[in-house]
Amino acid sequence: MRIDPSVQLGKQVDIGYNVIIEEDVIIGDYVSIGEHSIIRKGTLIGNHVQIGEFVLLGKSPSSNNKMARKPTVQLPPLEIEAEAKIGTHVTLYRGSVIGKHSFIADYVSVREQVTIGEHTIIGRHVMVEPNTKIGAKTTIQTGSYITADTLIEDHVFIGPCCSMSNDKYMASGKGIHTGPIIKTGTKIGNHATLLPNIEIGPNSTIGAGAVVTKHIPAHTTYVGNPAKPLK
Repeated sequence: MRIDPSVQLGKQVDIGYNVIIEEDVIIGDYVSIGEHSIIRKGTLIGNHVQIGEFVLLGKSPSSNNKMARKPTVQLPPLEIEAEAKIGTHVTLYRGSVIGKHSFIADYVSVREQVTIGEHTIIGRHVMVEPNTKIGAKTTIQTGSYITADTLIEDHVFIGPCCSMSNDKYMASGKGIHTGPIIKTGTKIGNHATLLPNIEIGPNSTIGAGAVVTKHIPAHTTYVGNPAKPLK
C-alpha cells in the first residue's frame, strides 16, 4: 500500500491490499477501495462510495501523432459522488463526473469530460468516449459503445451491444464530429446502430438491430435497416 501524505481520508475508509493513492486525493467517509486499485492525483471521492479491485481512477488521456483529435491536456480531477458503486477492472479518466447512486459495472471505461447522472447504470464492458453527457436514471447495458460528443438524456434505456458513431466521413478529416442526441424516455433495442448527428425524439423506441440514419420523431417506433416507422 502507498498513500501520499497529502491525501485526505474520511472516517472508516476501508483500503485493500496493494492500493496506491496519489497526492491531493480527497476521500469521504465510509468508502471502500478494493485490492490493487490506483487513485491518481486530485481525485475526489464522496461518502459511501464502493470501489472494486484492479480499478484505475483519474487516468490522464494520451495520444500519438496519427490522432486527428488530440485530448485536452488540462483537465479537472475525476469526481465520484456519494453512494456510487464502481466494479472491478474499471478505468475512469480525469475531467469526468460520476453521479450519486450510479452503478459502474466491471470492465467499463469512461473517458475524459464525461458526465454520468444520478442513479444511472453503466453495464459490463461498456465504453463511453470523451465529451459525452449521460442523464439521470438511464441504463446502458452490456457491451455498448457510446461514441464521443453524444448526448443521452434522462430515463433512457439502451440494450446490449448498441453501437454509435460520430464521424460521417470516417477519419477523412472532413466535417465536425457529432454523436447522436437521444432524448428523454427513449428505448433502444440490442445491437442497434446509431449514425452521426441524428436526434431520436423523446419516448421513442428503436427496435433490435435497427440502423438509424436520420432523425426520429417523438413517440414513434422505428425498426429495420435503414430504420423505418413501424406501421
